[in-house]
Amino acid sequence: MSELREIAARVRAVLESKAVKEYSFELKKTEKKELNTENTTFSLFRTVFDDSISVHVLMDGRVGLSSGSDLSGEGIEKTVENAVSGALSGVADAANTIAEKQEEETFVSGPQEADMDRFYDRLSELLETVEKDFPKIKVLQMIADHTRTHSLYANSNGTLFESCDGLYSVMMEYAGNDGGKTTGLSYGGASTHDLEKPFIELGSFWKNLEDAVASLSQTSFEGKFEGTVIFTPECLRRFLFMLSGNYLSDAVIIDGTSRWLDKVGEKVASELVTFSLKASDERLVETEPYTDDGLKAENVMVLEKGVLKNQLLSLYAANKTSRPVTRNSSRAMVMEPGETPLKNMIASVKRGLIVGGFSGGHPGVSGDFSGVAKNSFYIEDGKIQGAVSETMINGNLEKVFQNVTAVSKEVSMDGASVMPYLATEGIVISGK
Repeated sequence: MSELREIAARVRAVLESKAVKEYSFELKKTEKKELNTENTTFSLFRTVFDDSISVHVLMDGRVGLSSGSDLSGEGIEKTVENAVSGALSGVADAANTIAEKQEEETFVSGPQEADMDRFYDRLSELLETVEKDFPKIKVLQMIADHTRTHSLYANSNGTLFESCDGLYSVMMEYAGNDGGKTTGLSYGGASTHDLEKPFIELGSFWKNLEDAVASLSQTSFEGKFEGTVIFTPECLRRFLFMLSGNYLSDAVIIDGTSRWLDKVGEKVASELVTFSLKASDERLVETEPYTDDGLKAENVMVLEKGVLKNQLLSLYAANKTSRPVTRNSSRAMVMEPGETPLKNMIASVKRGLIVGGFSGGHPGVSGDFSGVAKNSFYIEDGKIQGAVSETMINGNLEKVFQNVTAVSKEVSMDGASVMPYLATEGIVISGK
């Protein structure tokens, strides 16, 4: 019996001693071996251990939730007591339930033991590549780690899932620097299960470093026009998160404010748009074996050729609205690539922007958004004219995905998502 299974037995005993009949809980033990640099010099190597417990109790339709980091007998007792206290003071709701019984299963993925020598070599190689090929880039910080996570989920209906996951990840903070010229801070990152490829080849590291160098020669323009925006993979993922929150999530479905409330099975976006949430995919390492509700995770198609296939509902929201539950609560998004090379996408733009980031508030119920376009490049007559600053974009979230003109063949795979470039029309672009 594993250590977590022994702890799980103690948690069950405490719950039963409190006369709790319906419950679920999750235990986690994490070991992180971390390497950090200041500028390009390795400055820190440490191993960090982290424990966590979260308990969910259900008493006559009332929910109590509690979490902590102490897996001792005293810590378990306190966490359970807090959850029970929360349930006793809660409001009964028939939509509150515990996930059904599922077959016991153990999930194993990634390297359980770190090859720190090889990891160090790959990180050093990344720094050397940046220094050699991007002399106008100043690396300010790099944080890299191998994380091994052992987790266990169990509930009163008899479900027990155990997961053992290991992965390598790296995040680099950098800026363009050329004498007296500097750019704003940029970030690049990726995760992987193995160390077969140089980190510079993962995600969008290379392209983003090129863009940071190009941003040293920023210009600005005056006026306002309606044009085409090409979202980079990183920015596209941000807009897909906003789309999911605005039209498909628990809150907007329960309160009935979603513009896609009753659109499942209908075409709501361009036929060029197909994206899904993944429980398993050989291109991804940051997936989930089971959902936040304790359901075995599945691949979930969200939009298929523009047709809405599923809303993204928790078990509570599904019960509340009598709609299907989504057996995936991850952020592991895959948007299928198109057939257009990025260079052709750019060549087809009469006037517009490549947008690498977006800084703005979350859209309201209407889907209207407005904010600053970050890491952006101005396009005119099919040619990139250069990096621009002080540029605003505004439009409508729904129309962004309805007015798609092209999706790139190229994709960025950073271990957490698979994203292409996406071109869309009808965005208002404003200079200073």
